[in-house]
Amino acid sequence: MKKIAFTLSMAAAVTLTAAEAPADKQAVAKEGVGYIKQLGKELKSNLKKYLKQDPSGLQAAYFCSKSAQDLTQKVNAKFPKGVTVRRTALKLRNPRDKADATDIEVMKKMEAQINAGTFKKKPVVMDVGGKARVYVPLMTQKACLKCHGPVEKIDPKVAELIKKNYPQDRATGFKEGDLRGVIVAELPVDQ
Repeated sequence: MKKIAFTLSMAAAVTLTAAEAPADKQAVAKEGVGYIKQLGKELKSNLKKYLKQDPSGLQAAYFCSKSAQDLTQKVNAKFPKGVTVRRTALKLRNPRDKADATDIEVMKKMEAQINAGTFKKKPVVMDVGGKARVYVPLMTQKACLKCHGPVEKIDPKVAELIKKNYPQDRATGFKEGDLRGVIVAELPVDQ
């Protein structure tokens, strides 16, 4: 009888833990997306401003090459200790944004889902080395094509700036709706 009671209590504990896990994952996703939106808002408002001033994309490309990393650091400085947000992609422009194995795995799964027509633009939560990572896809929009579209359609001055600042650039050739990359929030996992 004691053995049955113990087994039932263990089953209940496992069921409770399994039931709590999705809520925790949802809470982590919500928190991570909140941090991601802060970085996204800062970057997007600057890009919109520069694209409005110069529709060729040259000023926006200059902003990205000279200020996007600094802006990312400033935004990260506002977050609680241990929280960071960064951008990465499979086809990189800036080598400082290099993806690790988990980033690559997540982006390749997203691409496979896009190709299969099963992609849902929602955050992906992963546990990596004692931190939770929240991934939000960056989809290529029309404005992105000024710097990330087919090479032959990029303004020559923009292409020259990209080549000068990023000689190993691979972040071109996208079309509207392609997965451009991801924004990743890393949060400490409460023990």
